[in-house]
Amino acid sequence: MKLTRRILMGAAVGGYILSAGAAMAKTELTFWSWRQEDKAFYQDVIKKFEAKEPEISVKFETYAPENYQTILSTALAAGRGPDVIQVRAYGNLESIATPGYLLALDKQAVPELANFPDSALAAETLRADGKVYAVPFATQTMLVVYNKKIFKDAGVNPPQTWDELVALTQALKAKNITPFANGTATAWQNETIVAALLSSQLGKQFEDDIVSGKANFTDPRFVNALAKLKDISTNFAPNFTGVDYASSQQLFVAGRAAMFAGGSFEVANFKGQNPSLDLGVFASPVAKAGDERLIARYYDGGYAVNAKTDKKDAALKFVRFLATPDYGTAFTNTLKNLSPIKGIKIEDAITQDVAKLADNSMSYLMLVRFRYQEPSGSVLLQSNVQKLLAGQQTPEQAAAEINKGIATYYKPFQK
Repeated sequence: MKLTRRILMGAAVGGYILSAGAAMAKTELTFWSWRQEDKAFYQDVIKKFEAKEPEISVKFETYAPENYQTILSTALAAGRGPDVIQVRAYGNLESIATPGYLLALDKQAVPELANFPDSALAAETLRADGKVYAVPFATQTMLVVYNKKIFKDAGVNPPQTWDELVALTQALKAKNITPFANGTATAWQNETIVAALLSSQLGKQFEDDIVSGKANFTDPRFVNALAKLKDISTNFAPNFTGVDYASSQQLFVAGRAAMFAGGSFEVANFKGQNPSLDLGVFASPVAKAGDERLIARYYDGGYAVNAKTDKKDAALKFVRFLATPDYGTAFTNTLKNLSPIKGIKIEDAITQDVAKLADNSMSYLMLVRFRYQEPSGSVLLQSNVQKLLAGQQTPEQAAAEINKGIATYYKPFQK
């Protein structure tokens, strides 16, 4: 009887331990990103998610941005990779969605997709099947960031028209102030400069005409805009053709230049390096008073689920969490980077200004429209504008080369 009682008691204790262990077992998700600079933010977000969903844990891993797409594609092709993936948008999304590596999302599985404007969802949609494959995470705008103290000390104001911009640069140079910190040695920066300074010169109708094939990149509107860029580039950093992206940033952060033509994503970086900077933003100047003033906008990636994950339910819970207004508000106010989620509350004044400018926009044209095939419209623009500003091409030649490359695959240009 004693032996039987011991056996029964042992079995009961063993069963309790097993059941307790099962109860404490968590589903661990892996989450990959290229946003190394945002690691502290995501770790905090994960803590909040884990408090809400105690049966799930999330391991956050980051990779260098320049290697991320290759590392991710290699892992996914081998049937591995993370459960939740921070993916890029447009053409880069298609490169991993087309082979079937990502789980298609709909409003039944992720009701929070209703929190996003259609334009944001379009950035994470595969054109071949019209399905959404990621929850969008950021809105990026191309504009001009300026140092308010330098402007005030120089007695100048943000320009409305292109002529006012020219006069502004002349006034700054007369006081021995470098107007723009920008250099052109880093190729991709040339695309941001074009969008930041020329969007209002080009206009929404130009984009519509390009997309429909009514016009191409040899259009006088594009050529004339490039000519204006060539003229204004004399106000970039000294010896700007040899100045790379990091050096341009440092020139502005140090207060040695008044303006920086680039993305809204620069603001948090500038303030992080020099918290004393008092910054403002303005949209690209118009050709003449009364013209529509625009910024260039794109959606900077999203959160996707690996199609081969065996933790689909947990992964979807996490992705849904990343699609809520509460998350979007935290993302915007912590990172000073605008979330596309509807209903967010923006605390920071400059981010509020960026959001207002984003209401009147055209596409960040080459990324949104022409980064799906080779030669990429972005690469064509970057390299030819680099040559233009170095004096190696005329605006007409740069435009013709850009158009020639895109016409190899874009049927509306082949008429």
